[in-house]
Amino acid sequence: MGETTQQGRGVNPLPADQLYTKLDYSALSFETTDELPDLSEIVGQPRAVESVRFGIGINKDGYNIFALGPNGSGKKALITQFFEKQAKTENVPWDWCYVHNFEQDHRPKTISLPPGMGNQFRTDMEQLVEEVKSALSTTFESDEYRARRRVIEEEFQERQEKNLEEIQSQAKEHNLTMMRTPAGVVFAPVRDGEVISPEEFQKLSEDEQEKLQEIVEDLQKKLQKVLQTVPAWQRELRERIRKLNQEVTTLAVGGLLQELLQKFETFPDVVDYLNSVEKDIVENAQVFLKTEDLSGGENPENQLSAFMARLRQGPSPLRRFQVNVIVDNGSLEGAPVVFEDYPTFQNLIGRTEHMAQMGALLTDFTLIKPGALHRANGGYLILDVREVLLQPYAWDGLKRALNSRQIKIESIGEMLSIVSTVSLEPDPIPLKVKVALLGDRLLYYMLSSLDPDFEELFKVQADFEEHMPRNPNTQDDYARLVATIARKDNLKAFHRSAVSRIIEHASRLVGDVEKLSIRMRDISDLLREADFWAGQREYQTVQSEDVQKAINAQIYRADRLRERYQENILRDTILIDTKGHKVGQINGLSVIQPGNFAFAVPSRITARVRMGKGDVVNIEREVELSGPIHSKGVLILAGFLGARYSKDKPLSLSASLVFEQSYSGVDGDSASSAELYALLSAIAAVPINQSLAVTGSVNQYGFVQAIGGVNEKIEGFYDICNSRSLTGDQGVLIPASNVKHLMLREDVVESVRSGEFKIYPIEHVDQGIEVLTGLAAGEPDSEGNYPEGTINGIVQMRLDELAKKSARFGKNDAETDE
Repeated sequence: MGETTQQGRGVNPLPADQLYTKLDYSALSFETTDELPDLSEIVGQPRAVESVRFGIGINKDGYNIFALGPNGSGKKALITQFFEKQAKTENVPWDWCYVHNFEQDHRPKTISLPPGMGNQFRTDMEQLVEEVKSALSTTFESDEYRARRRVIEEEFQERQEKNLEEIQSQAKEHNLTMMRTPAGVVFAPVRDGEVISPEEFQKLSEDEQEKLQEIVEDLQKKLQKVLQTVPAWQRELRERIRKLNQEVTTLAVGGLLQELLQKFETFPDVVDYLNSVEKDIVENAQVFLKTEDLSGGENPENQLSAFMARLRQGPSPLRRFQVNVIVDNGSLEGAPVVFEDYPTFQNLIGRTEHMAQMGALLTDFTLIKPGALHRANGGYLILDVREVLLQPYAWDGLKRALNSRQIKIESIGEMLSIVSTVSLEPDPIPLKVKVALLGDRLLYYMLSSLDPDFEELFKVQADFEEHMPRNPNTQDDYARLVATIARKDNLKAFHRSAVSRIIEHASRLVGDVEKLSIRMRDISDLLREADFWAGQREYQTVQSEDVQKAINAQIYRADRLRERYQENILRDTILIDTKGHKVGQINGLSVIQPGNFAFAVPSRITARVRMGKGDVVNIEREVELSGPIHSKGVLILAGFLGARYSKDKPLSLSASLVFEQSYSGVDGDSASSAELYALLSAIAAVPINQSLAVTGSVNQYGFVQAIGGVNEKIEGFYDICNSRSLTGDQGVLIPASNVKHLMLREDVVESVRSGEFKIYPIEHVDQGIEVLTGLAAGEPDSEGNYPEGTINGIVQMRLDELAKKSARFGKNDAETDE
């Protein structure tokens, strides 16, 4: 039995009513969008909404959200809306502060306080420092303190003088006196109250000299013993003064600190910190008493010396009593919702800044700066995953924080040993945050397959649709969506005729009469631009003409490249025939999309055949200009030819196919039906009507399958035909399964309505070849033979001739070999 085919005798062109599905605005129940309420729910995203609600509701580790879908689909707006709604019902998280660690300077401590108390604590500490400075200044300048210190100093002085007086008395008994010289303390003999000269000393007898020498040596030893005890006395003096200072400091600041201790007594970390502060103040009271003026008057040299002295002093020692509030949630009314638009490693995790001091980079806990994770801690964080992946180490830092459930501030330079500076190791802060990543599907699938941590950390997949069904209910929702966006962006009200045109354009954007685009960015842009054109006309409401003007303006701004292509065709630089008949030549249609604007242009496809071994050569593939899908489509053609015409004999044919004047890559299978028609024409030597263009893929059984960009393809060929003048014979063959996708321009529809242009819905290649050649395709009889005079019959006869010739050549070659 021969194969079953769908002949579809006499395929009729589509009527104009099937080329564009209008929305009669009289069916809308409002006059302008001012009459419509705002949308209270998200339209067209039931799956994504349910996923986000689940992700927010489940309070378990790893159930963070990845919102996947194309840009402009409203991912950020929906996630933000749900996060903010939930955040209002949650408690405000506590503030976080860093304070000095008095035991380990390089490891600042964290303190957590209720919302708003972080700043209050910082203010209280600033006030405490000022009060301590004032109190200590008053205390150490008081008469009581000076009297007590004078007693200690005089006691030391008396002890020293008493010991020296004893030695002086012993010296007098032996007619000696104690003198201070540049070389030190010496003893000299006296006579009649006057020190004798060396000459007079030499006149003394040897016995007297020796006796005096012995006495001097003895006194010198006693003096040396006294002088050796002086450092110990000085240490004792300093210790007693230190204890005095600590005593009066404790009395001076004890009351001040007691007030703070009572105020923050319910916060153990604050109490421990204040106790450490008190201990440090008592031990280092002198840092509050440095009041000397370093200006040195008006002398420039003194001013320079004072400036250098300040540099040498470094940061004020009082900085260690400051409080660095890195997270202040006092102004929040619920949990925080943070979107970080520049998610570098430091902007996510936080950083420690440095300041230059005498050629060195120094830092302390007051230079710790928070990241997005700090600000979002206790709430919600939204990130664009592409931006995160583009920043070095940002993705690893985010994962590390989520895995460890804490924020540990680290420096990339130190991690990589790029810089060597004084740095800190701040205490990590516990992390509790719900993260939502925004990205396209490709990034989601890549991370799922390549990063083993990804699915452990982002368990909730919120998949956003690009379109929603088009029916009366959804059209009403779309009208409310228009009203909501208009009010949100302070736009003019939209007349129902404008809303009708917007809904029609939403179907065109998605390329389906049964669907509506819900890419919010595109719709919002159209509304804003239509509002602008209405303003140019000084209209109070936006009309359908304004919407159409906005659509036309968008196309005009983007279609320079399309005009250049069409210009090259109309000037015969690119050869495209739109009239006449040619063997083995057909007009295919290719979609080009530079950026967001897609258009189509016709491409000449040619086929040549000769006797061979059944191979169909794809010239684009041979020169590596063919993509894999296009190459697959060409191989399908060989399968179709062999199965239909050479079931019981070899396919003795070699054919070549090429996109003429193609200088870049070719991919996709939407031209495979056109290539098959060109092959059949070349085999049968039957010409194809060049007034027609073809699009559609084909399978091995000859059925024509749906393709993308059908509207752009029809309009692309129409524009060329219209520029050369329409004859009534021109048209496009499309897959019948693409009829539901037709939303053509008004001028195309009107040309079809007037009979100047035709669109043929094709289900099987037999239908298409009949339209293209004007000959019947022919149906096989019980033995698989096709009638004479039909396309299939001519092809079969031609292939049989090639098979016989091939057999004769094979026989002659064999005889020659013998």
